[in-house]
Amino acid sequence: MKNTKSVHTIIHAAASSAACVGAGLAQLPGADMPVIAGIQTTMIITIANKFGAELSEAAAMDMLLTATASYGGRALSQYLVGWIPGWGNSINASTAFALTEAVGWAAEHHFSSNDKQYSST
Repeated sequence: MKNTKSVHTIIHAAASSAACVGAGLAQLPGADMPVIAGIQTTMIITIANKFGAELSEAAAMDMLLTATASYGGRALSQYLVGWIPGWGNSINASTAFALTEAVGWAAEHHFSSNDKQYSST
């Protein structure tokens, strides 16, 4: 599989960025979701490009919405404990990291499975 190391770096960097945003905005319920969605959308587009696929922002957002039905669970955990300093920051950071990793690996799997379709040869 081509681009494996760089795709892994993209996924981990995006997940780390999402965790920082989740931790930093924990006490403001919902404030981190648009920022994290932007990070995840950019990650999906970048992964697609690594496999030679052209992906619009709208298509990436569609993939993101399909892949993240679990945002409901994240929103619930943020509502229940996100406002607690320390605990809320840790929980928000870890859920943002885990969801971004999951979305990244799903995108990597999608584009690597269809690698021949995107190749220019």
